Amino acid sequence: MLTHEKAQDLREVMVDTFIKAVERGVNMVALVSDSTSTAKIAPFKDRYPDRLVNVGIAEQSLVGTAAGMALGGFVAVTANAAPFLVHRANEQVKNDICYSNSNVKLVGLNAGVCYGALASTHHAIDDVSIMRGFGNILIFAPSDPVETEQIFNYALAYEGPVYIRMDSIKFPVLHDKGYQIEPGKIDVLRPGEDISIFAMGSTVYEACAAGNILNDEGIRAEVVNVSSIRPLDREGIIKSVRKTGRALTVEEHSIHGGVGSLVSEIVAEEGLCCRVKRLGFMEGKFAIPGPRDEMRAHINIDAAGIVKAVLAIVKNPGPKDRVFKYN
Repeated sequence: MLTHEKAQDLREVMVDTFIKAVERGVNMVALVSDSTSTAKIAPFKDRYPDRLVNVGIAEQSLVGTAAGMALGGFVAVTANAAPFLVHRANEQVKNDICYSNSNVKLVGLNAGVCYGALASTHHAIDDVSIMRGFGNILIFAPSDPVETEQIFNYALAYEGPVYIRMDSIKFPVLHDKGYQIEPGKIDVLRPGEDISIFAMGSTVYEACAAGNILNDEGIRAEVVNVSSIRPLDREGIIKSVRKTGRALTVEEHSIHGGVGSLVSEIVAEEGLCCRVKRLGFMEGKFAIPGPRDEMRAHINIDAAGIVKAVLAIVKNPGPKDRVFKYN
């Protein structure tokens, strides 16, 4: 559901959560790689200047320093652009954070194609795929301000590595104030029977808007927010797919290794008879540079594109609610 509350930049929610955490006694330190403006970290820096470390444009040093701070007893949080975190510091993330089980929270800012016309050097359409390839790290992608605050609070309290995929636009509020995130559980924002729409992060509000439009067309789409990627709610995905018999996945990410892959893997492994359509950037391709809204529309991950994809699936129905039987 889309509420009428004012949309917020999730980075501002993140920074406010950091300030509140230190106020209540969390021994936290934030680390940036010349990314103070990208992270919108100024309010935290002004309040706690001794708790902000800027290593300069040196992402490998950023991750290694964070691991060292964690060994010193701090809850270390890195905040820099996702493409540079997951690519330039790939080895350090794998060895210093994941393999070493360091108490570091990695925040991948401006994920997807936030940087638009700056092209593939600045796009992060494979970050979830890369992080899924590493062992021993939790992976989250918040969908709105309410969920962002709760995910960061959970991550700060969790002992071990966490990756949080973040965006740079203002997100509408999808959850009411009574909502409580459950890591390892999907979040059904709109129940339905005709098709399951699984969305991640920056595409969830688009899926909700599409669900409203489809409802007016007489199609009841189940809109599912997959904000907890690891741990993953396999049973929740199976339950939704069994009910609807059709699945559409939507992500500002490659269809390889993201939500589309997750749902497809579960459908195949469970032997579910379900038609799956994946919306995202084509596997094995770079994103075409350009204005972000145009890029999203081009691959049909905006509300209009989601509606078009659902109508194409529903008008060409396949078998529903069956399970393959194996000998």
